[in-house]
Amino acid sequence: MAKTVVVTGGAGFIGSHVVDRFLAEGWQVTILDDLSSGREENIPSAARFVRGDITTPEAAEFIRHGRFDVMCHLAAQIDVRRSVLDPVYDATRNIIGTLNLMEAVRGSGYPTRAVFSSTGGALYGDFDPPPSSESNSKDPEAPYGIAKLSIEYYLAYYGRVHGLDTVALRYGNVYGPRQDPHGEAGVVAIFCNRLLDGRALTVFGNGEQTRDYVYAGDVAGANFAAATVALPPRGRLDARAFNIGTSCETTVNALAETLCAVSKAPSPIEYAPARAGELARSALDTTKARQVLGWAPQVSLRDGLERTYRFFADRRAGQERPV
Repeated sequence: MAKTVVVTGGAGFIGSHVVDRFLAEGWQVTILDDLSSGREENIPSAARFVRGDITTPEAAEFIRHGRFDVMCHLAAQIDVRRSVLDPVYDATRNIIGTLNLMEAVRGSGYPTRAVFSSTGGALYGDFDPPPSSESNSKDPEAPYGIAKLSIEYYLAYYGRVHGLDTVALRYGNVYGPRQDPHGEAGVVAIFCNRLLDGRALTVFGNGEQTRDYVYAGDVAGANFAAATVALPPRGRLDARAFNIGTSCETTVNALAETLCAVSKAPSPIEYAPARAGELARSALDTTKARQVLGWAPQVSLRDGLERTYRFFADRRAGQERPV
C-alpha cells in the first residue's frame, strides 16, 4: 500500500514542487490549501485537493482523522514586508495555524512525521559571517523570521514532551518555476518578468549583498529526504533542523548578470536606495543535510535560472509546460 502525505500549501510555489516529487515517488498525495496565494493550475490531477484554512477547526479535524504518514507543512504567510506591517496577522497564520495542525497530529494518535518549512537567512541574522550552520545564533530581524523560530521551538516541545516525529528545514532563497514575486527570493521572478517586458532591472543598494539561491526542485528533494530517512533523536532545538541551500553566496549583481545572459535579453541595471534592515550577506552551511539526510543540491544556479526564465517565457506565450 502506498504511503500517504498531506502537503499544506501544496498549491503554492514551493509546495507544488514538493507535491510533484512525492507523486513521482509513488506516494498518495493530498493537498490542503485555501488558495489565498496558491494557484489552481498548480494542482496536478493525480493529487487529492482539499480546500481549507490551516487556522480553522475544520482543517484540524481533517488532519486528526487523515492518518497521514507525513505532513509537509508549507502553508504560511510568506511576505517579510507584510509581517513587519502586520505582525499579528503574520503570527496568526504562521504560529497559530501551525499549532492548530500540530495539536491535531498530537490528538490523532497516529505516527505522522511533520516536516516544517522554516527559513535560513531570516533566522540567523547578520551577526555571524556566512555560511551559517544550524548551531549559529538566531537573531531574526522581522516578525516573519521570529514566527518561524517560534514554531521550531514548539516543534522541539512536541518532540520532547509528546514524542511527536518532527523536523525543520531551513531554506535559503528558493527560486524556480511557478515562483511568486512576493517570496524571499521573489527577485528572480521579478527580474524574469522585467526581462520579458524589456524593462530595466532594479537593484536596491549597491547590489553586493549576497544570498544563497536554491532551486525549488532541490528543495522538494530535501522534503522527500526529510520525510523518509531515519533521523537522530529529538533533543535540543537544532537537533532535527537542517539547512537547505547551496552554501554559495551570490550577489544580486551576479544574479542579474546571469539572468541577462541566460535570457539572451540584456537589460540595463538601475540602482535604488538600499532597503532598511536588509541582510548584507547570507549563505547556509549544508554539511548536516548532506551527512544526515543524504541530500545535496543538484541544479546549478545558471541551469536553474535558465529553467525559471524559460517557464515565465512559456507562460507568457501560453505554452506552459511541465517542470
